[in-house]
Amino acid sequence: MNRTPLFELYGEQTKLVDFGGWEMPLHFEGGILAEHEAVRTAVGLFDVSHMGECVVTGKEAGAYLDWLLTNRISDMEVGQCRYTMMCYPDGTVVDDILVYRRHSDSYMLVLNAANTKKDLDWITKDNPMAHQAPFVVDISDSTALLALQGPKAVELLSRFISDIDEMDSFTLRNQCEIDSILCLVSRTGYTGEDGFEIYCDRDDAPKLWNLLIEQGAAPCGLGARDTLRLEAKLPLYGQEISDSITPLEANLGAFVKFEKEDFCGKAALLEQKNAGVPRTLRGIEMVDKSVPRSGYPVFRDGSEIGYVTSGMKSPSKGIFFAMVLIDREPPLKFGDQLEVEIHKKLRKARLIRTPIYQRSNS
Repeated sequence: MNRTPLFELYGEQTKLVDFGGWEMPLHFEGGILAEHEAVRTAVGLFDVSHMGECVVTGKEAGAYLDWLLTNRISDMEVGQCRYTMMCYPDGTVVDDILVYRRHSDSYMLVLNAANTKKDLDWITKDNPMAHQAPFVVDISDSTALLALQGPKAVELLSRFISDIDEMDSFTLRNQCEIDSILCLVSRTGYTGEDGFEIYCDRDDAPKLWNLLIEQGAAPCGLGARDTLRLEAKLPLYGQEISDSITPLEANLGAFVKFEKEDFCGKAALLEQKNAGVPRTLRGIEMVDKSVPRSGYPVFRDGSEIGYVTSGMKSPSKGIFFAMVLIDREPPLKFGDQLEVEIHKKLRKARLIRTPIYQRSNS
């Protein structure tokens, strides 16, 4: 399996798992619940160096990405970050991507780890407009990524970058120095908390990791990353979005800009929108206390209407919670009863508002 440049620092008490071909920490010595709590109340540090990165450059880079991605890209300002999806012509999702405009003709794309090769092939040669592809460089192997997340992330990072609190959300800074380590810092994350994602050369990653841990950040693994993102209703590729689920079905239409002249998948998504989106991603709380796992069937009045995409017992709320992809018709309202088949028994659930966690702005 692949390993990040921080693998040797994980420690003997770390629980490791195979994640898309990468040997990654599920949790460190403190466990998932403690790591979740650290991010919600203080500051946690994730090794997400398994993520892929590529740089797209050239005068036509913005126009090409505008066609390739669902969100608008060419109007981004230098120093801005933007979330988007990359779709197949049938409207289903190749991947969800974070785009960084680093310079006027240069963009960095952050790709999901398990999708990196597939994404790069789609960007450079497999999509219908690939013959117009600008210069694309895969920098994944040379790049490390650490995510510093939580309400005390600003306080910690300000010890090294004095005016970091002045950064707006979804912006980036090139050429930042953290104790002489050259970094790209963005105010983004995947936890529902304030925080930063810090990119550096892979050889500098161990020093940066140790430095941030010494300053009080709690090391966190993929287990807490999943519970945190699910409470905040942040999608995971392969579960809430995939090559069989469209952005409209996943309630991510805000990131699909139909006003653009064209983009890959536009015709199919427009047809789905006009005909009526058949499925919807909703949240449920289990009335019968049990964990609804990914793939479990969901029923309404005895009829199967969909399935669980992700589920857990929420550490912050103490409820058994899941996101479900279910038929849109007949219409449902909050409080309506559903059932989830768990171990061959139908367990009661009810439809609730999501996200179930939103951070305070105070």
